[in-house]
Amino acid sequence: MAAKDYRHAGELIVMGLPGPELDAATRDAIRDVQPGGFIIFSRNIKAPEQLRGLLDELRGLVDHEPVITIDQEGGRVSRLREIGAEPPSAQELRDDDDQEFIHRHGELTGQLLRLYGFNLNLAPVLDISFDDEADNSLKGRCWGRTPEEVNAKARLFTDAMRAEGVLCCPKHFPGYTMAGLDPHHDLPRIERTREELEACEWKTFREQLPVTDVMMIGHAFYPDLDPSGTPSSLSAPIITGLLREEWGFGGIVMSDDVDMGALINYCPFGESLQRAVTAGTDLLLLCHRLHLLREAAEALAALPDDVLDAARARLRAFRTRLAPPAEFSLQQHREINEHITELRVAVLGEHARGQRSAEDGKRSPVELY
Repeated sequence: MAAKDYRHAGELIVMGLPGPELDAATRDAIRDVQPGGFIIFSRNIKAPEQLRGLLDELRGLVDHEPVITIDQEGGRVSRLREIGAEPPSAQELRDDDDQEFIHRHGELTGQLLRLYGFNLNLAPVLDISFDDEADNSLKGRCWGRTPEEVNAKARLFTDAMRAEGVLCCPKHFPGYTMAGLDPHHDLPRIERTREELEACEWKTFREQLPVTDVMMIGHAFYPDLDPSGTPSSLSAPIITGLLREEWGFGGIVMSDDVDMGALINYCPFGESLQRAVTAGTDLLLLCHRLHLLREAAEALAALPDDVLDAARARLRAFRTRLAPPAEFSLQQHREINEHITELRVAVLGEHARGQRSAEDGKRSPVELY
């Protein structure tokens, strides 16, 4: 299929990259498909100048303003610690319970991301920590143990970051709080009734909706919300029926990574993409199987025009809100990282200077997001 036949569908894809530099094949694929955006992982980060140069190059390869995003939550899910200080995690800030420190974390996160050219952060996590030791990918990443605690602390972070020009993407709707499995590997089954979700997990997502720019949909099966057995990320009753129609969310809906085991093991690649967009998703994260970029665009291009046009219209409006990069300088990079180190020490103590998360050595080789 010629490139011109699927470019209109390519803008629904946010793609990962193979390494810190683009090879000729990746450049050609980007020019052909014209993806809607790019997601950066640790594998893409080598040095401050290299990262800014990479993001500048990506902008030059597409004919629209791309979404350029990253997971910069704090703690172990902090991609930019590859070239700078690691901010305290949501749980560490939660336990310290200082509003000024949480606001400062959001402010510094926004400044650092704008410096490199990012316009969207895949944060905050709005899931509630019922068990800080649960092995469901959320360890250390939750802002609270109750909806009220999550709402108060996550909102401080979000407001400060958005004030710096970086948009937010809360996750993982409709809630991973009670997931017993890690969706990076398997599809969790969450036995929560709608009434239970309304009384607890959904209080965070509803409260944050007015400042939600993009909503990330997680991969899990909720029998009470969609008894068909469909994962939430492919479910029209959950994405369109609940989030868009009942809750009135008019922003962008983004899938969690379509390369996660929870989805790979459920249905074929092209079918999963088509079902996600038909269900109401606007942006699909394709983080790892980058050789499937053209196949992904072809699968999406086969969808009915009215399905694609609805998503593309929302994306066009969204792109007008993406802030341009700040002027880059190594001095500014150093100053922001010094402030992040100061914040880390203020929250965790002098012993934490230069250290990484205690969970770092225990984590899966899969990068969390």
